[in-house]
Amino acid sequence: ELRQLTDRERGTPGATISADGRHAYFLDDERGNEIGHYARLPLTGGPAEDITPDLPPYNSFGLTASAGGGRLAFMAAGPEGFQVYSAPLAADHAIGPWQVIWRGTALALGPTLSHDGDLAVVESTEGIGKLEAFFEAVDTTSGSVIARLVEPGANLSAAAFAPLPGDGRLLATSSASGFNRPFLWDPRRGTRKEIDLPGIEGDIRPAGWSPDGRRLLLTQVFQAKTTLLVADLDSGRVDRLDHPAGTLSSARFTAGGEIFSVWQDAAHPARLIALDGQTGRQTRTVLAPGQVPPGRPWRSVTFPSTDDVTIQGWLGVPEGAGPFPVILETHGGPTAVMTEVFSPSAQAWLDHGFAFLSINYRGSTTFGKAFEESIWGRLGSVEIDDMAAARDWLVGEGIADPEKILLTGGSYGGYLTLQALGRRPDLWAGGMAAVAIADWTLMYEDLAETLRGYMRAIFGGTPEEKPEAMRAASPLTYVDRVRAPILVIQGRNDTRCPSRQMEIYEDRLKARGGEIEVHWFDAGHGSYENEQRIAFMERMLRFAYQVIG
Repeated sequence: ELRQLTDRERGTPGATISADGRHAYFLDDERGNEIGHYARLPLTGGPAEDITPDLPPYNSFGLTASAGGGRLAFMAAGPEGFQVYSAPLAADHAIGPWQVIWRGTALALGPTLSHDGDLAVVESTEGIGKLEAFFEAVDTTSGSVIARLVEPGANLSAAAFAPLPGDGRLLATSSASGFNRPFLWDPRRGTRKEIDLPGIEGDIRPAGWSPDGRRLLLTQVFQAKTTLLVADLDSGRVDRLDHPAGTLSSARFTAGGEIFSVWQDAAHPARLIALDGQTGRQTRTVLAPGQVPPGRPWRSVTFPSTDDVTIQGWLGVPEGAGPFPVILETHGGPTAVMTEVFSPSAQAWLDHGFAFLSINYRGSTTFGKAFEESIWGRLGSVEIDDMAAARDWLVGEGIADPEKILLTGGSYGGYLTLQALGRRPDLWAGGMAAVAIADWTLMYEDLAETLRGYMRAIFGGTPEEKPEAMRAASPLTYVDRVRAPILVIQGRNDTRCPSRQMEIYEDRLKARGGEIEVHWFDAGHGSYENEQRIAFMERMLRFAYQVIG
């Protein structure tokens, strides 16, 4: 049974459910600005409760609850840096006093709590100077660091502790091999065990443990395609599951022996399905989506870019014969990947006669560490090469009308839209950027602390330390070269891509006679209101029609 829990004016993008299923924890922010306090909401109904009323407002990536139900913890970021707060949770649901158990000044993620809540593992980049984290295991009662795990040149990422009382094994990944690969680490015992996956390529992301702690559910993501695997820790056997093609996410073992996963493909909206725990074959749909008009499929395509690099993307074409007007999309992140998902906006473009191509430019994940890290310190350079290569391929294949290729993207994808319009102005008919970055230095000044830490890591320093890199990476630097019309959809309360830098970009472009429309909406980094998102889509369609005539 699916029912609505929240009805907040600017939406609620995510929540954490407590171990006993009684509460949902979410960040209660100010009109979508992602700064506020964590609150909990009874799943049986009732008002939300502020669980940190004595703390100043904070920015946070997420709150976690121990599987045993005895402890809460979250990472908060503010002017003083990154801090992990932890509190005991009593059987009557009373939350004990919060205490700071870990501090750092550089980007940090987590924490991940053990089943009993006695251990918290933090992913820290302190002293590294780039997006490579090491582990610090902290005793949640004393706050003392009991173990560290460092792999020079590799990024470590925590997934989940074993689901058994007293079991201190952490399931995690390391990028040392060139892809993210799983291993088990026991901080108290000081042991580490690699998960042997012979002949299996790509990133292997842990999805979770079986309830008895003897099997692992893993997600292979290789070149933007997902496959579920089950690894038996006793025998060492690894099996591929025979699940439907498409994208599977949030996969979990259930107590009854099934596997639940969210499944979708380009033509079918996300739904929760049940898979046989041994074979992976779909047995039923647990939660179905609402009805939508029939969607058009995508297909995976590849094409060459500069430096002999091959770029992958997802292509959808409308009915009829080409060449078509084309929407070239770049995803956000950049440390993310576009897989085969159901995109209402992509289907809208296809319904209206546009071809649609979303590319996994350099910097995307699942194509190897070298591919992902190739943009570090020099953002907005080779990604533009990849966008130009996509254009050449579309035209060469007879898919695109070369005079009717428009760019779009949100967040980092919106940034690449503006950057490409300035750096390669002769290639594009127009661009539509959502919640975008226009100038890295100005953005850093107004940014929430979590993202400041991310910026320092991916650039290798602050604007004062890397001024030329940030100048070269900023669309504002190339604003005088822009020729095509631009539509920007930007949130007034966005702390990831703050408003001031976009206002300056708009003023500069207008001052030299450029054509730009900035539509401001009263929320943060994107809208979570369906009616507003529909209005944004209509605005983009009207803009595109005006551009292509």
